Amino acid sequence: MWLSVTVVAAGLAAGGLLLLGVLNFALLRAVNAEAGDTAAGVVKLIDQHSLSEIIQVNPSMQVQVIDGQDRVLAISAGADRLIPMLHDDELRGLKDGEITEIPGDRIGLPGGAARVVMRTAGPPGNPVRVLVARSTDDLDQGVHILRVTLLIAFPLLLGMLAAVMWRVLGAALRPVDALRAGAEEITGGTRHGRLPLPEARDEVYRLAVTLNGMLYRLEAARARQRAFVADAAHELRSPLTNMRTELEVAQRLPDTDWPALSADLLTDVDRLSRLVDDLLLLARSDDARPPTRLADADLGEVVGSVAARYDKVAYTPPPEPVTARVEPDAIGRVVANLLDNADRHARSQVAVEVADEDGYARVTVRDDGPGIPPADRERVFDRFTRLDDARARDAGGTGLGLAIVRELVRRHHGTVTLGDASPGLRVDIRLPVT
Repeated sequence: MWLSVTVVAAGLAAGGLLLLGVLNFALLRAVNAEAGDTAAGVVKLIDQHSLSEIIQVNPSMQVQVIDGQDRVLAISAGADRLIPMLHDDELRGLKDGEITEIPGDRIGLPGGAARVVMRTAGPPGNPVRVLVARSTDDLDQGVHILRVTLLIAFPLLLGMLAAVMWRVLGAALRPVDALRAGAEEITGGTRHGRLPLPEARDEVYRLAVTLNGMLYRLEAARARQRAFVADAAHELRSPLTNMRTELEVAQRLPDTDWPALSADLLTDVDRLSRLVDDLLLLARSDDARPPTRLADADLGEVVGSVAARYDKVAYTPPPEPVTARVEPDAIGRVVANLLDNADRHARSQVAVEVADEDGYARVTVRDDGPGIPPADRERVFDRFTRLDDARARDAGGTGLGLAIVRELVRRHHGTVTLGDASPGLRVDIRLPVT
């Protein structure tokens, strides 16, 4: 607030000084022009041989006509008849039409100073000089009156501006202060959710709406993070509990089958390893970073190399190479997750194919299993979602496979959709081709 008042005060002061300077220049130029016009008129009278002994001019002026010996030949009313208004040294250094300034009291003019213009007239063999003096008293009085007026009006104007700015800025910043107070309450835990919206639909209102949107997204992200941590802890607890139970039982039994126990423990360790890898991949995908190891890859080869690991997967390669700019390891992980799910639920066979379709590379995985009801086809992409929790846990699923598929495909600006295979499930992946 005070900074704004200081800036306004500096601006007003600079404007006042500029106004005084411009006014003084304009008035001085007018005085010089008036004296020059009067001198030109006297020169014209001399050239016409019609100059009278007493020259009629404005009372604020004095005129003298002097010869080469500095004798006064003609004057205006009030001018000295004997002594030229300019001294010899001043006359010698003055050119025709030039203006000089002398003290006004030297020639009896009121005020502080007088402007004197000198013009040459008459025949070249016997020239005379015309001296016209113009008082600057009215000029000085005008500038003085303006200066006094500004000195009186400036504090009053500054005080009024400060009061107006105090009211206006106070009214404008009141909603901002309400936002600050609301943010402080939210930070302190005494307020939940949203910042107050001002009544006026102005920039502050739009700022509050934007901040509330940001708070909503932060709250949603925090809720997702808490749910993710809780689900991850729950998933990690199950294999750890199994391993602990098996080890405690083995300690109490003298005839423990250690090879069988180590095989069971290794199974749980593998499950833990897969779960940790999946959690790490999802955590990295939450950073919304684009793929960094992109390369032009033949999707037929990528999908074929993954499909070759499964016994009951029938792979149909494309007739021509389908090239896309992808991260091959990520796309291989997508296909592997889909084939794992299909292999786990298929009754007899899983089919996978790659095709070029309307500018997109399409990867399709079909199985003849029970499929997924339409109402659940969006929910299955949520993390830790299982439609049959008991069966999925027994089969070693973590509920992260399809979530990882969607995240990786989204990072490649692609789409993943679920449909009916009649019977079974059909999964279509579409990726932009190069």
